[in-house]
Amino acid sequence: MDIYKLHYPGTIDIDSTEQYSLAIGFFDGLHKGHQTVIAEAKKKAAELGIRSAVMTFDPHPSHLFGDGDNKVGYITQYPEKARLLETMGIDALFIVTFDWALASLSPKQFVDIFMKGLPIKHVTAGFDYTFGSKGAGTMEQMAALADGAFGTTVIEKVTDQEEKISSTRIRQLLAVGNVEETALLLGRPFRTVGVVVHGEKRGRLLGFPTANVSPENHTVLPANGVYAVRFTTDGITRNGVCSVGVKPTFHESGIPPIVEVNVLDFDGDLYGKEAAVDWIKYLRPEEKFDSVDALIEQMVIDKEQARDILT
Repeated sequence: MDIYKLHYPGTIDIDSTEQYSLAIGFFDGLHKGHQTVIAEAKKKAAELGIRSAVMTFDPHPSHLFGDGDNKVGYITQYPEKARLLETMGIDALFIVTFDWALASLSPKQFVDIFMKGLPIKHVTAGFDYTFGSKGAGTMEQMAALADGAFGTTVIEKVTDQEEKISSTRIRQLLAVGNVEETALLLGRPFRTVGVVVHGEKRGRLLGFPTANVSPENHTVLPANGVYAVRFTTDGITRNGVCSVGVKPTFHESGIPPIVEVNVLDFDGDLYGKEAAVDWIKYLRPEEKFDSVDALIEQMVIDKEQARDILT
């Protein structure tokens, strides 16, 4: 998959003689609603005999317009988003820098610069996609502004249990630890990607060595608690039990959540490796234990529960 990074007013074209059928949106999570939009763009590409492409934006608009708690966390960071799009068979990914220069463009300017300025023959988006300054442009307007330069397709609301599938809904589910329903909306387990870093090594002292996974900033994590997970490094997937939280038995509140995975039936050096944690099932909430022995007793139970679920 070809990846093009575009920035207005600098880099706003690509070095390609190909034509594209484009799916456009932020696509955080690449959930089933997004997949429907992208599948339609792929279908149109096949019909027209051209390449398929996805256009997305970096960063999320809330990171430009908001501050502090107003900045939404990412369900899928860009490397993972690119990996998923490649597995979906997309030919090209256009990543457009979302800054004040871009946000200030009128809907017409956006279409003239980014749609007509690129070799695009068709554009597909969800029914609620907006563009241009203050999100004033709709897909109906895009069709009119295209003036025949490209075609458009609008995908209607995709639902699950009569409720719209959305990134907001997925964030709400993760906030309460519901990774099972999240997986239904994504069409795959929710995944956190990060690097294995050195921690306090307290787990090893307790007889439960853990891999501390440090994700990128602004990554959404499930609610603090204990989960059955699958853990992948170097293309090998293993079963594990994961604690995410502040380790209240040993710490007062105030530290950022820590992702610690006890990889079942494994003893090896994982430091510095990129790891993927697929969250399979919520086991229990985070808890402060009265003693280390009580914690160890519960960790044995957690480990066996995870093993039963994953095998």
